[in-house]
Amino acid sequence: MLLTRIKGPRDLDRLSQEELERLAAEIRTFLVDAVSKTGGHLGPNLGVVELTIALHRVFDSPKDKVLFDTGHQAYVHKLLTGRQDFGGLRTKGGLSGYPSRAESEHDVIENSHASTVLGWADGFAKANEVLGKEDHHVAAVIGDGALTGGMAWEALNNIAAAKDRPLVIVVNDNERSYGPTIGGLANHLATLRTTDGYERFLARGKDLLERTPVVGKPLYETLHGAKKGLKDFIAPQGMFEDLGLKYIGPIDGHDIEALESALQRAKRFSGPVIVHCLTQKGRGYEPAVQDEADRFHAVGVIHPDTGLPVSTDAASWTSVFADEMVKLGRDRKDIVAITAAMLQPVGLKKFADAYPDRIFDVGIAEQHGATSAAGLASGGAHPVFAVYATFLNRAFDQVLMDVALHKCGVTFVLDRAGVTGTDGASHNGMWDMSILQVVPGLRLAAPRDAEQLRAQLNEAVLVKDAPTVVRFSKGVVGPAVPAIGKIGGMDVLRRPADEVTRPDVLLVSVGALAPMCLEIADLLDKQGISTTVVDPRWVKPVDEALAPLADRHRVVVTVEDNSRSGGVGSAVAQALRDAGVDVPLRDFGIPQRFLDHATRKEVMAEIGLTAPDIARQVTGLVAKLDGRYDSEPAAAVD
Repeated sequence: MLLTRIKGPRDLDRLSQEELERLAAEIRTFLVDAVSKTGGHLGPNLGVVELTIALHRVFDSPKDKVLFDTGHQAYVHKLLTGRQDFGGLRTKGGLSGYPSRAESEHDVIENSHASTVLGWADGFAKANEVLGKEDHHVAAVIGDGALTGGMAWEALNNIAAAKDRPLVIVVNDNERSYGPTIGGLANHLATLRTTDGYERFLARGKDLLERTPVVGKPLYETLHGAKKGLKDFIAPQGMFEDLGLKYIGPIDGHDIEALESALQRAKRFSGPVIVHCLTQKGRGYEPAVQDEADRFHAVGVIHPDTGLPVSTDAASWTSVFADEMVKLGRDRKDIVAITAAMLQPVGLKKFADAYPDRIFDVGIAEQHGATSAAGLASGGAHPVFAVYATFLNRAFDQVLMDVALHKCGVTFVLDRAGVTGTDGASHNGMWDMSILQVVPGLRLAAPRDAEQLRAQLNEAVLVKDAPTVVRFSKGVVGPAVPAIGKIGGMDVLRRPADEVTRPDVLLVSVGALAPMCLEIADLLDKQGISTTVVDPRWVKPVDEALAPLADRHRVVVTVEDNSRSGGVGSAVAQALRDAGVDVPLRDFGIPQRFLDHATRKEVMAEIGLTAPDIARQVTGLVAKLDGRYDSEPAAAVD
């Protein structure tokens, strides 16, 4: 196999064009076989095989910086830079699903949030200029979907201003992000894709004029020099050039020779250049090509021959939300939904099918989505903005200053909150409950099961004068966790088995960790430690009944699937201080560090967020209160 002979990018230099085509076919076969066993981002990588080969033939990584936006299309890049063991892809100790600096000197950016690459590229190009690195080049690959993000255009504005600073921007145009790309930019790129009148006109003109004696060749060169005017007349593609960016394309993104030629021309240019490449997401794998939803953007374990899942999961948190949104839309005509280019992943496809006039895809533009939601709310609608928890980080200022300051009734639904696992550091939704604690008036719900998700979503959309947030985990929703009573707005999930005047522990369970908290209580009970378990349901603001309840216990313990820094535990501690309740409190959550990719269960074990770990530490704390230990064990793994 040719692929096994590729240990680094320079090994590509020895291959003929015919061998390069064979290599591309081998890579596609490898990807389908490997990713079908582990799951991962299949469609995007099948679409960039030839483009990645051409990039590494033209540019000299790692001296030259080859940057990938988002990074979910970097599997081919990994293969060409010496990483061909995909057996542990996205598992603990195996290859990351995104570029990773720990893996290779060829990996530059490992943040897998979209629309950032042009900012990185601008910085690297400036550094080359300042430090006199004239023989260093920067090539940034950005998808047409990522170009819907505002950051990309902020960067383009700066890049275009430096007309003599070399930088190659490769637009990987496959008409999609997760699903089909939406918006004005998408329409413009579609025009460029489908208008070949200019190229046909120029080719025919060249043939005719070069056969004309004396004046033919000079006249052709004059017309060719007027290229921009002709293009504007024949094909309306002046947008990039009007910004001051040299434009090359559109190029067939699956023609290695054409790609190399375009990239070489761009590399030689002394300023910023756009190379517009047309690619097909999922290319070479028929099940992906036929998948209209997202072309196998991300798959679980599948049968490689059919593309069908090996197993069918039980109901997920996302599917429960999806069904409830359809019911809400039926009952309330003012309910509208917003997605940031992730209609299917966040569960809004059913709503879109049922109410196509009430769904708005803003593209990869969470900031705009939040402010647009404020406008919708002020105009009389009630928007539900469904987004991954990690991506709401990008819209914090808009949540604070546009939604909350203006007391707008907007509901944010945060999918994949807490530890998500296999996608790695940038996809864990572990900051939302910390960040949102500082937003005045905002109310935040953390449902523990499917029934509570439905109930709290319905409660959230009733709020008209403040933002509301409903957050839930990735994956399968667990069994129902019934309440046995109520204190204030909190559900009581467990009381001490025996009547005691002052129970030892008040355990505050947040969201989907309720089953684990009940397990902790069982373990404590075996140690003779009496425990009350409550689920606040709405964790912001802290329920007024919590402080007096805490005062009737010897110690308070909070358990949350969120960063310990500034999270629910911190808010509960402040509420107890404000109420003058002086009881020891221990908060358990995610330590303040970036977490490596692994399964959710493995990550939780690594950070000590398991029932045995927590029960052991709480037992030590109670023992100290009883005077049985001279020193207190560590309160948490951090």
